[in-house]
Amino acid sequence: MLMQLLFESWNVLLELAPWLLFGTILSGFLHKFVPKSVIQQQLSGRMGVIKSVLFGIPLPLCSCSVIPTGLGLRKQGSSDGATVGFLIATPQTGLDSIIVSANFLGWPFALFKVGAALITGVIGGILVKENPKLEITSCEVREHSSSPTWLDTWDHGIDLIRSIWKWLVFGVLLSAVISMVIPADGLGDFINNYAGGTMGASLLALLISVPLYVCATASVPIAAALVHGGLPLGAALVFLMAGPATNVATIGAVRSELGNRTTLVYLGTVIIGSLLLGLSFDFVLQSSPMSHGSHEHHTWWAQLSAVILVCMWVYFLWEDISMSSTNTNTNTSDNTKKFAVEGMTCGGCVSRLTKVLERAEGIESANVNLEPGEAQIVSTLSDEAIIQIIQGAGFDVPQAS
Repeated sequence: MLMQLLFESWNVLLELAPWLLFGTILSGFLHKFVPKSVIQQQLSGRMGVIKSVLFGIPLPLCSCSVIPTGLGLRKQGSSDGATVGFLIATPQTGLDSIIVSANFLGWPFALFKVGAALITGVIGGILVKENPKLEITSCEVREHSSSPTWLDTWDHGIDLIRSIWKWLVFGVLLSAVISMVIPADGLGDFINNYAGGTMGASLLALLISVPLYVCATASVPIAAALVHGGLPLGAALVFLMAGPATNVATIGAVRSELGNRTTLVYLGTVIIGSLLLGLSFDFVLQSSPMSHGSHEHHTWWAQLSAVILVCMWVYFLWEDISMSSTNTNTNTSDNTKKFAVEGMTCGGCVSRLTKVLERAEGIESANVNLEPGEAQIVSTLSDEAIIQIIQGAGFDVPQAS
């Protein structure tokens, strides 16, 4: 059982890792070359939602590679609505997915799927309540120069993965368990045997696809096989919308970065939108799928990406353990100084500030907590000197305001 779980988890990693790293690299390039002012101006308000959706639809980003890209846009000033619209629409499509969908299920189906992504992305983004304090929630160091350095770009990408790594691990394990219980080659029989009619098949497809990690392109052959086995096209559309647009890792990342209310809007839009569009699809057209093939990502690059991602997770785990140990040591020291810190929004912020403090001359150790925003520091430096270090790292100390 354990070996099977490890095997299935590794297979999920091979699908997830290349696209996650690709999204991280893309986010890094946006951070480097696109000024924050441009993102703030273009991706805000209702038109910003539409622009973010149109920007995301052709990008070849799967449900996990879209996480660092979308959150990276938000950290650069994109509104919450534009971010959610991007997260909903982008993983459903991509030029590669559109072409593969057309080959397997016909161009009408592929174009309808693009329209569905556009509709759900725009509606989800518009329904999100905007955060007026968005501009100060970034955990980036506040640069005095006009553009970040390559080191800042690297740190930006690492921080994005660090902030969601636990959810990624949980999502991989859950997806592996689902794959063990319902293997892909038996998914068609499972749905067709336990669902009656388009509504029942759509609900069952939704139940299976929401927590599962599936690539927008790789899921097309599965959907085509299901349709070939008798699954209604509308239910296949639900599978191709809800599967790539959601999974446990994405849901956890959205909740962590955007809050519970936005997560409910995000999930509700995907679930209700996919069901309604799936049910309406059967009244629009019918298509005969071509024989299904395969779409594998298990190349040397996939293997290398999976190894890199696992190494990063191990490093982040070691960081957490080290920070816990530091917390114990800090609490027993007579030289402990406590400072309230504002501007931290994720684990990446905590890690960044901790490193800055521990590297500073005169500081023996530092323990930074996200909730409440606080830094416990063992040092003989003056309060003013420590406050300057914290502010230099890009965060605020209320007493110094």
